[in-house]
Amino acid sequence: MIIFNNSELLWLLVLLLPLLYFIKSKKGDLESIFSKEVLKRVRLKNNSLSKKWRNILLILSMALAIIALARPQIDNGEIKVKSSFINIVTAIDMSKSMFANDVYPSRFEFAKKKFFDSLEYFKNTKIALIGFSSQTFLISPLTQDFHSLKFLGKNLNLDYLSLKGTDIMTTLTSANNLFGEEKRKILLIFTDGGDQKEFSKEIEYCKSNNIIVYIYNIGTDKGGVIKDRGVILKDKNGDIVVVKRTDNIKKLALETGGAYMKYSLDNNDVKLLADTIQSRYKATNEESSTIKDRKELFYYPLILAILLLFMALFSIPTRGENR
Repeated sequence: MIIFNNSELLWLLVLLLPLLYFIKSKKGDLESIFSKEVLKRVRLKNNSLSKKWRNILLILSMALAIIALARPQIDNGEIKVKSSFINIVTAIDMSKSMFANDVYPSRFEFAKKKFFDSLEYFKNTKIALIGFSSQTFLISPLTQDFHSLKFLGKNLNLDYLSLKGTDIMTTLTSANNLFGEEKRKILLIFTDGGDQKEFSKEIEYCKSNNIIVYIYNIGTDKGGVIKDRGVILKDKNGDIVVVKRTDNIKKLALETGGAYMKYSLDNNDVKLLADTIQSRYKATNEESSTIKDRKELFYYPLILAILLLFMALFSIPTRGENR
């Protein structure tokens, strides 16, 4: 069945009817002076079209152009498409220590960059994004719209937040709620390790809820200072606070069946992390969607319209011919 995607444009064809009537009813200047036999002999002497036929060709060209703009299509019905994907929740540490400048420009901005880079390597994947410190913030639910994720991530900043501490358990429970009843739950955390030393409760919670944790730990052993609105953070004794990366959280990743990676300036590190996740877990979540199977036909009337236009334009009589 042939349908028109922009059917409302077909109403423009009605405007061409008065022009056709005008051309049909009007006689040419030569017909009012010479007989039909004389006109026939004159017209055999050249190959140009009469003014009437040129006008008809122009109107037909316009009509075909309108039909092309209306986008005729062959409708073959609907097709059901099934897609498989992996669900991943990504958590970015937003605690005060992420202001540290031992990683340029800061640990937090570096974490965002690595998150953006990871989106380039995840295929057939739905990703949710949360921010966390002593509490969690939902930035985006599970989605395949990575452009929106990048937009939300770029506009995420710590300028007006003053969050202290890193509560990993709160992050785990928030991620678990996002996964719902899913059997396999993959959590990717960008953090500097926090100041927590022991993770036995978190490991137990992950195992009981089938949460697999991947850690990308940001920071240096030397550490860095924290600048809050341009002011270097000091303790109550007036000494400059230096925060170092801690690796205690490594146990959480390894004990839950995930992986642990220290930060690197290598652009391929998150690619390796993404490839590791995708190679371990096949896309098993299925989602059905319906698409319309249509074949475009607009180029046929468009080609004819251009052809008729050229015929009308390049068949204009030479100077001195009365047509």
